Amino acid sequence: MKILGIDTSSVSASTAVVEDGKVLAESFINVKLTHSETMMPMLEAMLKDARLSLAEIDAFAVTNGPGSFTGLRIGIAAVKGLAFAQDKPCFGVSTMEALAYNLAGVSGVVVPAMDARCQQVYTAAFCAGPDGLVRLEEDCAISLEELGGKLEQFVPRGPVFFVGDGGELCYNKFHNRGGVFLPPPHLRYARAACVCMAAQKLSPEPAASLVPRYLRLPQAERELLQKQKSKGEDR
Repeated sequence: MKILGIDTSSVSASTAVVEDGKVLAESFINVKLTHSETMMPMLEAMLKDARLSLAEIDAFAVTNGPGSFTGLRIGIAAVKGLAFAQDKPCFGVSTMEALAYNLAGVSGVVVPAMDARCQQVYTAAFCAGPDGLVRLEEDCAISLEELGGKLEQFVPRGPVFFVGDGGELCYNKFHNRGGVFLPPPHLRYARAACVCMAAQKLSPEPAASLVPRYLRLPQAERELLQKQKSKGEDR
């Protein structure tokens, strides 16, 4: 099965085609341009260079959260449009699991982390080994202090590796405890090839059912609720 994957969940963006575990093509960009500018041209160029057509694609995969609210919507909208046009199934992949696949072959605990601002991170945890990944913690949005408490459970299982755009933030916060490591940059960002790899373990779904998985409300909605709450307290 040829799976075309897209990731636009953070500052970087990538596209890939994977067939039965083999990466046929992949493109990655991390230059802080908007995904609406870069993603489709990058996808078209990748398919052209690999001599692949959309008609040859069997399914589409995309990170569906957590991550950037705007970024997730761009990637999901693109996949929905492509899948509808080709009448092909889709896979919605956890951004955390896609990130963890960067280190699927190591032995230890992989902790994906994305900076959620306000001293919070989107995170999860996976036990990695020769047989792949086993999820230890569900995707969540927690404070760095809460994550520090969870690390006490992870370190006895082996080395803990932080990945994601919040990986360096977490490593700087906790490296003095020992047992935690920061992989090199090329293993920390989400990659569309990893999205495809994770998708191979999932059941496909129709394009119409693809939706973003937000772990907390967008900032504008949070600020509105806070204002409404403040007005209520002032009465």
